[in-house]
Amino acid sequence: MKTFSETSRRSKAMPLKEAIDAFMKTFGLEDKFNETYIPAYWEKIMGKPIASRTREVYVRHNILYLKLDSAPLRNELFMAKTKLIELVNKEIGEAIVDDVVFL
Repeated sequence: MKTFSETSRRSKAMPLKEAIDAFMKTFGLEDKFNETYIPAYWEKIMGKPIASRTREVYVRHNILYLKLDSAPLRNELFMAKTKLIELVNKEIGEAIVDDVVFL
């Protein structure tokens, strides 16, 4: 049988960021959060010129899907696919994207 000390809350205060990180880790929400972070901050990650030519951005199962309205930009990003993956993963702080698919 568990004693009171085993089931009681932590008495030590922790910073909000640590509490949120612990919550997300406990419930397995880290990957889903990171998948929604990329579209929300696409302009910050890639810059305004690229973001203005991007119609759709989403991540599913570690694949970044991009729909661009500029064929030359699509070709340029396709040629720099590994650098794009590194840039996005560096912004997130962990390896979320393994591949990029251009729609």
